[in-house]
Amino acid sequence: MNSKHKILGQDRINKIVKRIAFQIHEKNQNESEIILIGILKNGFILSNLIEKELQKISKSKIQLLSIKVNKKSPLDSVELSSDLNKIKNKSLVLIDDVLNSGKTLIHCVKYLLDVPLANFNTVVLIDRNHKKYPIKIDFKGLSLSTSIKENVSVVFDKNNSYAFID
Repeated sequence: MNSKHKILGQDRINKIVKRIAFQIHEKNQNESEIILIGILKNGFILSNLIEKELQKISKSKIQLLSIKVNKKSPLDSVELSSDLNKIKNKSLVLIDDVLNSGKTLIHCVKYLLDVPLANFNTVVLIDRNHKKYPIKIDFKGLSLSTSIKENVSVVFDKNNSYAFID
């Protein structure tokens, strides 16, 4: 029988988003522009939430972009919603909802490092601690030790976002 256990609710996600926004602000307070890049689909939704909080506290210009990657075969294609030259010498924050093996994030990082950057940070809501790739997460909401067989999912709903494990 498959049973789902809620690990994060709306209130806790809101607090995490606010804390991560402050961490991003502190790390980039001398930057005139911060570019948030959310990995489609849930990473982009999370980046929208972080952007709203960051707008409240930062004087920097905040730009929101998305990046699309084939999660089953990330070498096939990575697509940024903007021209790579427009992020040149800027401060980037790459955002995803759950870090499993690190495969998706590492391929996005590789793609984004084709241009010189002022600063580059990574964010995940949940870090499962099962990295197979050498990716470092700068800001995370929750570290969670799980078995490989368990699945962690995040559902973003307007007034009832939550994360669960099954």
